[in-house]
Amino acid sequence: MQKTQVKSLVISGASSGLGLAFARHYLERGATVAAFARRGELLQTLSAGFPDKVFCYALDVRDSTAIQHAANDFITRAGVPDVVIANAGVSVGTLTEYDEDIDAFQQVMDINVLGIVKTFQPFVAAMRARKRGTLVGIASVAGFRGLPGASAYSASKAAVISYLESLRVELRGSGVKVVTICPGYIKTPMTSINPYSMPFILDADDAARRMARAIARQTSFAVIPWQMGLVGRILKWLPRWLYDRLFAHAPRKPRGRT
Repeated sequence: MQKTQVKSLVISGASSGLGLAFARHYLERGATVAAFARRGELLQTLSAGFPDKVFCYALDVRDSTAIQHAANDFITRAGVPDVVIANAGVSVGTLTEYDEDIDAFQQVMDINVLGIVKTFQPFVAAMRARKRGTLVGIASVAGFRGLPGASAYSASKAAVISYLESLRVELRGSGVKVVTICPGYIKTPMTSINPYSMPFILDADDAARRMARAIARQTSFAVIPWQMGLVGRILKWLPRWLYDRLFAHAPRKPRGRT
C-alpha cells in the first residue's frame, strides 16, 4: 500500500510519554500538530521547540465541548487534519471488591474509551466530506485477555479494540481509514511503577517511529512490537482453565497508581 505524507495531525495525550514522542516524530518531519493534553505548561515547552508548528490545547479528553472548540479552531487555522491520533489514556490498578475503586473504574473507562470517541467525533464529518483522513486509536495488548489487578484497564482496551473495528466498518468506502494500534510495553511514566518484568519493552521514541510507519501504511490493525503480537496470540489461544491457573498469582499493578 502506498504511504501517505502527513502534513497536519491531532494528537491527544501529547504532553508526555508516547503522545509526546508522536508529536516530536511528526514535527521533526515538518508536520503541523494540534497537541491536546491536560498539562498546558508541558505543551508550551513542546511548542517552544517548534515555533509556529504546534497548536496547544490544554483540555481533558472527557470534555467533549472543549474538544469541539479545539477542533473547530484547528480546522479554521490549519485545515482538516490528515491524521487524528487518540492516544490519551490512563492505567490504574483496580480491584472490584473495594468500593473506593469504583471511581478509578469510571475514570479509566471515561478517558480510555469515551476519550477516543470524543477526540474523533469533531473530525469525522470533515474527513468524510474531503474523502480522506486517518483515525488512529491506541489500544493495547492488554485488551486481548483480562489481566488480574488491571481489570479496568484491560476492559477499557478490549472496548477500544471493538469500538475501532466498528468504526472502521462504518467508514468503509468513505476514504477515511481507521487504524488500531496495540502496543506492548513502552517506557513511559505509566509503566515505570509496574512491579513485574516487561518483555520486549520499547523506548517511546522507537515505539512512535514504528507506529508512524503502520499509520503511513494505513494498516487496519497493528501490534507493536511484533513479538508482542505473538505473545498476544498465545494468550488468546490459551484455554480459560490454563490461563486462569497461570495468571492467578501473577504480579499486579499497585492499586490507585497510574
